[in-house]
Amino acid sequence: MQVGGQAVIEGVMMRAPGMIATAVRRANGEITVKKDPYVSLGEKYRFLKLPILRGAVGLVEMMVIGIRTLNYSAEIAMADAEQKDTKNGNGQQRKASSVPDSVKLGMTVVVSLLIGAAIFFVTPLVATTWLFDIEQDPSLFNLMAGGIRIGLLLAYLGLISLMKDIKRLFQYHGAEHKAVFAFEFGEELVIPAAAKQIRFHPRCGTSFLLIVMFVSILLFSLLDMLLINWLGEIDILIRLVTHLPLIPIVGGISYEFIKASAKRSNTAIGKVVVAPGLWLQKITTKEPDEKQLEVALVALRCALEEEHVISSPVYLYSGTEASRN
Repeated sequence: MQVGGQAVIEGVMMRAPGMIATAVRRANGEITVKKDPYVSLGEKYRFLKLPILRGAVGLVEMMVIGIRTLNYSAEIAMADAEQKDTKNGNGQQRKASSVPDSVKLGMTVVVSLLIGAAIFFVTPLVATTWLFDIEQDPSLFNLMAGGIRIGLLLAYLGLISLMKDIKRLFQYHGAEHKAVFAFEFGEELVIPAAAKQIRFHPRCGTSFLLIVMFVSILLFSLLDMLLINWLGEIDILIRLVTHLPLIPIVGGISYEFIKASAKRSNTAIGKVVVAPGLWLQKITTKEPDEKQLEVALVALRCALEEEHVISSPVYLYSGTEASRN
């Protein structure tokens, strides 16, 4: 059985077959848990589990799940902040939104995709076109664009890691990895067992992003070579129009690549392949404290539907909230 997850605001989301659980630490110290039954599209439609296609579909699924759980944790944080303001006598009642949650989620996904495409897809192509006279050299052009893309990613992660709230998010990211490792090694899902694990995981989404960068260099170079042989020469507009539809395929190939390398992470070749992603996790994960580990373990146990959580029970209601002290 494979499990995984992601850090959210003051919490962790864990996903196991058939169940997603999000655990969030409240301002009063309680842990709030939300469980949602979930069946992936690959389970509903078997053809979506075909190699490459399953990676592209999984990428979209994880983006939707990730944004939904981040929104949930943000709502918890806002509720705590409003409660604190009310106690201090300076709070204002927040107006209920008339926009359905599904519409808000869809808008968030679209906006996130557009911003991500602008920063990490369009900008490298524009910069390489303007800075270097290598438009008709497929390999060199995409190598330079890929280098700029990786540079932007590193700069972005490095800058946000300096923010206090992001540091805590990265600590929860480390807690998520440690909890997953404890499960994968057959350890009891308790704090001492998780604390001794390392925080760098070969299947991490951070590693996936880096693999996507490298795969895009190879795939876009091959595409440009074919286009130049066919059209004679290409410009930035042709690159934008032809590269963009290939992003799901790049994601699918990257998924297969990281899945295969994770299985062989103990071999010499496997270690070389996963090394860049593990290095990058030195930025995107930080050592968690025991309270953060507790949240990650609560989320994992709830996703596995083991409700005897750590030191006292968590009372769970599917699709609703529950708390423990």
